[in-house]
Amino acid sequence: MPQTFAAADAVELAVVERSGFVESRHAGMAIVLAPDGTIAQKLGDPSALILPRSSLKPLQALGCLSAGAPLEGEQLALATASHSGTDRHVEVVRAILAAAGLSEDALGCPPAWPGDVPTRDELVRDLGQPQRIRMNCSGKHASMLLTCTANGWDPDGYLAPEHPVQIHLRDVIERLVGERVAATAVDGCGAPIYAVTLFGLARAIHRIGTASATSPFALHRSAGALVQAVRAHPWTIDGPGRPDTIVIERLGVFAKGGAEGVMVMVAPDGTTVALKMLDGSGRAATAVALRLLERHGALAPSDVAETMTRLPLNVTGGGQDVGVIRPVT
Repeated sequence: MPQTFAAADAVELAVVERSGFVESRHAGMAIVLAPDGTIAQKLGDPSALILPRSSLKPLQALGCLSAGAPLEGEQLALATASHSGTDRHVEVVRAILAAAGLSEDALGCPPAWPGDVPTRDELVRDLGQPQRIRMNCSGKHASMLLTCTANGWDPDGYLAPEHPVQIHLRDVIERLVGERVAATAVDGCGAPIYAVTLFGLARAIHRIGTASATSPFALHRSAGALVQAVRAHPWTIDGPGRPDTIVIERLGVFAKGGAEGVMVMVAPDGTTVALKMLDGSGRAATAVALRLLERHGALAPSDVAETMTRLPLNVTGGGQDVGVIRPVT
């Protein structure tokens, strides 16, 4: 059975301190690529397999673009998102569906409450119900549906691995990671997710994050446009006050977290980090990735320190801050 790395092969990446006592430790693997794409640092063996989860979305969005989906600006950024389900997010998803000539009923992701607490509270007060369009992957799903209609593919069954849209996306993913996928699984939203190496994921994200919108190569131009869209509209990728949005807004970093403790980041100079927390917790992933970018000179220490204060890293006790989640890399 394909599987990720074992506990014995993991490296300690972060600790949780409570009142001066190290209460918990987060172990995993990470890789840093220099701006030219060469390996600058390995923490563990980056040839280990992982499921990238939502950190694969930039590759899937790029696949939709390469298949002719007319996505740009906020819609392109939202195709890459794990959004928090605010009304503003939903408005963009509806616009993508309208361009496809489809209704919300065509979405194959499960109904969900919005991740944004004020939005959820308002829906509860209005006696609302979970909705597919509020699910954090609805932008990706709407973009897959738009890709189907743009190519004359039947949108029914679009989540099946053998559907033309998924075959195309898998081909683009393999081209970007530079390897064959090792296994196919079902992601939390119902779409196919593929096992690749941590190095393969880092290589793909580096290629996307350093691409130019004026490149002579179509795929590179699309990648450059995608990164520009995310950096221009950081609210789309996550949500107000949420980690990915914060680091994009504050540092200009292209960041995309994934479930089960996966994180990828590309600094403005092209330095790239990909990591996986073995325990599946993402609470330290953003901080570890930022610290690695700082260690390799891609981000100023003062900027990273200021950004860290805006992340949910405090440990509380009795309603007071008594500790912190901190990287040890």
